[in-house]
Amino acid sequence: MDKARCASPTGRRNYSKAFPPLCSSNCLPPPTALSALYKPSLRYAILGAGFAGLSVAWHLLKQSSDDSRICIDIYDDAGIGGGASGASGGLLHPYSPKAKLLWRGSECWRECLDLLIIANRAVEARASSNAPQDSFCSFKERIVWKRGIIRPASQKNVDVLRENAQSFSESCYLELLDRSAAQYLVPDLCVPLDLAVYMPLAMNIHPKRYLQALFLACNDLAECEEREIYLFKESINSLHQLSEEYDAVVICLGAKVDKLPQLSGKLPLRTCRGVIAKLQLPSDLPGEYDHQRPSILSDAWLAFREPRSVLVGSTWDWNSKDYASSVSEEEASRAMEELMPKASAVYPPIRNWTFVEAQAGLRAMPPLTPYGSLPLLGCVDDIIGESVKCRYWLVGGLGSRGLLYHGFVGKLTAQAVLSSNESVLPSEFTQWKSISK
Repeated sequence: MDKARCASPTGRRNYSKAFPPLCSSNCLPPPTALSALYKPSLRYAILGAGFAGLSVAWHLLKQSSDDSRICIDIYDDAGIGGGASGASGGLLHPYSPKAKLLWRGSECWRECLDLLIIANRAVEARASSNAPQDSFCSFKERIVWKRGIIRPASQKNVDVLRENAQSFSESCYLELLDRSAAQYLVPDLCVPLDLAVYMPLAMNIHPKRYLQALFLACNDLAECEEREIYLFKESINSLHQLSEEYDAVVICLGAKVDKLPQLSGKLPLRTCRGVIAKLQLPSDLPGEYDHQRPSILSDAWLAFREPRSVLVGSTWDWNSKDYASSVSEEEASRAMEELMPKASAVYPPIRNWTFVEAQAGLRAMPPLTPYGSLPLLGCVDDIIGESVKCRYWLVGGLGSRGLLYHGFVGKLTAQAVLSSNESVLPSEFTQWKSISK
């Protein structure tokens, strides 16, 4: 039995309702017996079980001193990856649409790869040990497709693509291809200006499987270090609910941060709902997409994972307040009307593929800065304006780059939380505090 999972800390939270993965409720000892076994010296709450929340959780566990006994409680009413993170397309690379390396892009790329390796190892370890299967996380489903990404140039970006592609990260290098070379990689790819940017090391990630595996890795690390981590599938409607229970609360709620009364309307964020369509090639038609071909970026992106399955995205519905991941028939129809002309313009055979389903996420989009659109990090005690023992921290505004940024900002935030020192965060991530919404 996972002892680090099953020890119950003191406090008012009902830990019999928490979710320790791969450990069913009927294997848990009575909470009264557990409470005497373990009393954490530090307690942290993380609001949100998406990219940011799980990265912060991992790094808090990893960076804590050897003698610290900590407990981390994660709150998300939708569960692991149930929000916008789990509904993302999963295309991973450190470049802007103009092929410019993003600010701190190499570090973000490296930290993200590290977490992907950690998540994969957690799943592989469970599979090799013949651990019992659990509905929480399958040991056999693939998380990462290493097949690269290609972006044909368009009339509006051909010159800047050519210029920007000269400066790239060695760990995710770029190649400039002419039409012949690009169509060798992807037959039928439309390359109207005889130029495409190819990222051979870029990846396609299944975000929900990855997040479930990362949570599994957090639990394994907690067990080894005699620490605790729990998931509560419940929402926090006010920070008052937590102020007396925790040493720090890290708010990683994405667009849902505006539901907290203490922060509503006080952050320079805009919401944007994105719909992604899943298509499949009918079984009676030829034209499978070879497993070695790259995914495609254009005005719409095409994320290929299987020979007859593709995700196409994304729409941009600015200032939406629709948090639902489900998509109505009407919204799906509108999304297809918007996405298919863009997708077929760059890859005409997609016209033969048929709609299967759609999913959506509400992104929290940060303001534009001289360094690009950067996430919002920092202590928000002053904004909340209350004098309590607990410290409140924000990781927000990851926008459409949550997968790329989450490892880096999670590591930095954990350092700030553990040291109670905001100055360890780069000033570029905290300058949002001077921006009036």
